Amino acid sequence: MEVKKLSISWQFLLVLVLILHILSALDFDPYRVLGVSRTASQADIKKAYKKLAREWHPDKNKAPGAEDKFIQISKAYEILSNEEKRSNYDHYGDAGEKQGYQKQQQQREYRFRHFHENFYFDESFFHFPFNSERRDSIDEKYLLHFSHYVNEVVPDSFKKPYLIKITSDWCFSCIHIEPVWKEVVQELEGLGVGIGVVHAGYERRLAHHLGAHSTPSILGIINGKISFFHNAVVRENLRQFVESLLPGNLVEKVTNKNYVRFLSGWQQENKPHVLLFDQMPVVPLLYKLTAFAYKDYVSFGYVYVGLRGAEEMTRQYNVNVYAPTILVFKEHTNKPADAIQARGLKKQVIDDFITQNKYLLATRLTSQKLFQELCPVKRSHRQRKYCVVLLTAEASKLSRPFEAFLSFALANTQDTVRFVHVYSNRQQEFANTLLPDSDTFKGKSAVAILERRNTAGRVVYKTLEDPWTGSESDKFILLGCLDQLRKDPALLSSEAVLPDLTDELAPIFLLRWLYSASDYISDCWDSIFHNNWREMMPLLSLVFSALFILFGTVIVQAFSDSNDERESNPPDKEEAHEKAGKTEPSFSKENSSKIPKKGFVEVTELTDVTYTSNLVRLRPGHMNVVLILSNSTKTSLLQKFALEVYTFTGSSCLHFSFLSLDKHREWLEYLLEFAQDAAPIPNQYDKHFMERDYTGYVLALNGHKKYFCLFKPQKTVEEEEAMGSCTDLDSSLHPGESRGKSSCGLGSRPIKGKLSKLSLWMERLLEGSLQRFYIPSWPELD
Repeated sequence: MEVKKLSISWQFLLVLVLILHILSALDFDPYRVLGVSRTASQADIKKAYKKLAREWHPDKNKAPGAEDKFIQISKAYEILSNEEKRSNYDHYGDAGEKQGYQKQQQQREYRFRHFHENFYFDESFFHFPFNSERRDSIDEKYLLHFSHYVNEVVPDSFKKPYLIKITSDWCFSCIHIEPVWKEVVQELEGLGVGIGVVHAGYERRLAHHLGAHSTPSILGIINGKISFFHNAVVRENLRQFVESLLPGNLVEKVTNKNYVRFLSGWQQENKPHVLLFDQMPVVPLLYKLTAFAYKDYVSFGYVYVGLRGAEEMTRQYNVNVYAPTILVFKEHTNKPADAIQARGLKKQVIDDFITQNKYLLATRLTSQKLFQELCPVKRSHRQRKYCVVLLTAEASKLSRPFEAFLSFALANTQDTVRFVHVYSNRQQEFANTLLPDSDTFKGKSAVAILERRNTAGRVVYKTLEDPWTGSESDKFILLGCLDQLRKDPALLSSEAVLPDLTDELAPIFLLRWLYSASDYISDCWDSIFHNNWREMMPLLSLVFSALFILFGTVIVQAFSDSNDERESNPPDKEEAHEKAGKTEPSFSKENSSKIPKKGFVEVTELTDVTYTSNLVRLRPGHMNVVLILSNSTKTSLLQKFALEVYTFTGSSCLHFSFLSLDKHREWLEYLLEFAQDAAPIPNQYDKHFMERDYTGYVLALNGHKKYFCLFKPQKTVEEEEAMGSCTDLDSSLHPGESRGKSSCGLGSRPIKGKLSKLSLWMERLLEGSLQRFYIPSWPELD
């Protein structure tokens, strides 16, 4: 009875909370707050917001409820100015950005609680955090939607890498990695890494776009490109993954040998140079992330103070080696323009420091983008920005007019004035627009003061009457113009439309075309084999199936043709053997039925090319069965060898080869020295030493264990009779030429008889009952 009362009280509280939520949602209506209709356009909404914001701004309206009213106005405009938020409000009646997701979560949570009430057990029975409040509290502020990803995350990935987790409901692995993910997010977010979470159940379009087809998945995004994380989800692996996303040339290692060259690169790169001094031998991840964020404005170097020779730099720039120190160098390399030193530098402190020093004192205008950043368009009378431009010729070394202009800029730095310079020979149209038509300034430097009025290039300016030589009088005249300009902006009496500056640091057309082609090919590859691989699987399967069928048909046809030729060519082979003087009177007819027609034995020649793979580096447990033959006995012995070993070709541990005795006799005799009992080697001074006949010998070589087994053919009665008759006949006919010039051959039958017992020897080889002859190492096959 008590349990029943508790369940009823929970139902009452749930209904009460739901009613309060509905009432609070009905109380806030963005359309009513801004005073516009539901069909109002963005222009009408913006107009109403500006009017109400000026009226209820706390700085202008001191009424008691003005601040709360202004907050409501801002919140209403935030909802209605965003199409996605406005659509969510129109559909679900709530101002929340994630209303669709939260509403479905509430429905799912209500069904889960109803299940609990029927069976009266608590969620802790399973010990799984499926409750939405606990499970989504970590990921809720990082949830991404498709429009948010496309419009904000992708452009922002060119300034910082993003680490994104793909999750879903009832994902046990997602729950398992949640503590590690929470720890990594807290660490990396403080270093400047963007964090995102995609719920695959409610953002299927975004999950499909990212190429994530399983949960949990973790991926990184940098420069708009996606990379998947494939290692174990631990803190160190995720940190290394984020570090691997960054380019490898962001931070240069600076020592006492290259620091002068590094700091002197400001003139060519047109950037300030930053040096970080620290006691860590590797560059900290925080510094790499900062270098990536400001890579377009600043060049970064790292000095390991524990390295030998670093004392020269630390002593020259008065660096405390016991605390991280950041120095900014601009046009002067012997003295830093700014410095910061603190233990435990934070991301925000470093960002503020770099932002204040991301331009040179007198930056060279090398592109239209840089010109717009340094000399912005005037927004109001309080936001005037003047640019003092030095028009000078390009020089390999700093000229006197430029050094004087630089010293003047250093002494008169102001928030409303920027000092820049332009190479007249590189930006001729820009310089000709600001210079008078007279020949006074031809080949000389000039100074002009300008203010941009719009983005189309319209400016008002004043060019000093005399060329700029850098003298004290020139500095006095320029200082007087700047003082007068603060009192009377009408001093800039001339007006012109400046042409866009050419990008001096851009690569040439061919390189740009190659880079574009490379990016296009990379995007196509990622699109086919990464993002849409599931859609491509049917097409790829069809293509590979067709190729496999075509290849199989060609192979079968080739083997069938070779078998037909083998069956139809024995008579031709007999004629060829008769012409060569080697008669086989009855072998083809008797053994034609024994030759396998459906299969064949693959026998390769053992040469210096195949020697290493077929013997020296043969896998453990594998053996190579080698037939010894000569050029005259090659055909007949190979045929008999194939017949004898064909039944053993089913073993994958046996390989079959043949060795030419005419080429490698010395190698064979070296091996047979280790088998004196089975095959004694005659004395080399014996007159019949070079006539020793090894044809028909078979060696089973174990390359891994360095031993071999020997098959020695036995002479048959027919072979001895044939050799005796041939010797008598040759002695009677040619008594002086009987040795080495026998006119009677042994014939193919006695030669093939040498391998008549090879099959029995092969059976004993597989049984392991043959004698083994070990050698210290395999000799080279000369």
